[in-house]
Amino acid sequence: MKIQIVALFLLASIGFTACKSKSKVGFDILITNANIVDTHSGEIFHGQTIGINKNTISRIGALEEAEHWTGVETVDATDKYVVPGLWDMHVHFGGGDTLITENKNLLPLYIANGVTTVRDCAADISPDVLKWKAQIDAGELLGPSIFTAGPKLEGKNSIWPGDLEIENEQELALALDSLDKLHVDFVKITDNALEPQLFLQSIREATKRGYKTSGHIPFELTIQEASEAGQRTVEHMGYMLKAGSSKETEIIERFKKGEIDRGTAQIQLDETFDRKAAIGKYRKLGENGTAVVPTFIGSKIISYLEQDDHLSDPELNYLGPGLIKTYDWRINRANQATQMEIEARHERYQKMVSLLPMVQESGMDIIAGTDAGFLNSYIYPGFALHDELQIFVDGGLTPLQALQSSVINGPKYFGLLDAYGSVDVGKVADLLILNNNPVEDIGATKDIHTLIKKTKVYSKAQLDQLLEELAQMYQ
Repeated sequence: MKIQIVALFLLASIGFTACKSKSKVGFDILITNANIVDTHSGEIFHGQTIGINKNTISRIGALEEAEHWTGVETVDATDKYVVPGLWDMHVHFGGGDTLITENKNLLPLYIANGVTTVRDCAADISPDVLKWKAQIDAGELLGPSIFTAGPKLEGKNSIWPGDLEIENEQELALALDSLDKLHVDFVKITDNALEPQLFLQSIREATKRGYKTSGHIPFELTIQEASEAGQRTVEHMGYMLKAGSSKETEIIERFKKGEIDRGTAQIQLDETFDRKAAIGKYRKLGENGTAVVPTFIGSKIISYLEQDDHLSDPELNYLGPGLIKTYDWRINRANQATQMEIEARHERYQKMVSLLPMVQESGMDIIAGTDAGFLNSYIYPGFALHDELQIFVDGGLTPLQALQSSVINGPKYFGLLDAYGSVDVGKVADLLILNNNPVEDIGATKDIHTLIKKTKVYSKAQLDQLLEELAQMYQ
């Protein structure tokens, strides 16, 4: 009798456990039967269900585990591939007060192309950008999450609009005070008119205040000097070409002493490029925590402008006439080039692209960014990031490395890999569901099935509708 009672108890316990395991678990958004791409290894985890609550991935499980999970909104991801949303780490909003609305209309372009986060690298409409940033974070405005530098630091009489112009350390302190009040996310510093030593001091002082810094580098300085001062991204690959010279320090010293002009110095730097020396320098930069944002797409467009004038690009339909007009100054300058100058710019572009495998080999981070926005001709917001990633692969990176340059190295710059960078429990639910595997073909990032931006789900039809609405607006 006692044995029978124990047996009955065990059966009841098993039945209770089975019922409990089959009880329904509810989520705000449920993605079913997905192939999750491990962005670190490239491994694919098949048949996974992803449960999202509020703006966070709450649970991931295999099909049998997730059999009784339910969602207020469900996305069937059968034969699809899930990756984090893309980051474009070099964009611009600007062009003056008359172009504020046209700039704001760029925000849906990023979403339509799967770009869920951008880093605004400074211009002249920072108050509006900061307002959009807050509205997007609050769910009141459609657009990518924005990290912004606000106005950048420059010297007196800078050619760029909206800069904080400084001539001494007192003015530097006041400029940084103003950036503190704006609550910017990082500090951008460029070299158009800023004296080299004040440039280095600007990096040091911004770093002391806890900011990540990015920017160009004065010709009189080596990248190593800027890196050791604390600069954390070098914007544009051309600076890395200069750093690859085995005689960089000597040539720069001769230039500073007035023994050679800048043109001669540049020629000598190019002629003394050395692969071994370059990789060694890049390795040191990486050890310092300095990364490079190549922004190749703009260089490619201008370098080969004589082969494609871009006047028939369909992407122009989504831009306002004021922004398109800002393209003229670069186009007009490029179109005045002689045949010799055209060939030289082709050669320089190819040299810069050839650095990609060396930088990757060195361990220095490569971060995807496009320079999209006003002034930078035919670099179309959202669309351009896919072009940039394709250039990375054509230049020698694997599709996985190209993907990592955006979805991992972007948030890594801001120290946010605990919230972004992979499809994992606890990460922010900025997700792309792709029709094909981007680890096999980076072009798959353009073939979007669904985008999830935290609490919102956008089907391919809805993303296309965003583009259609912009096109109709500007017709």
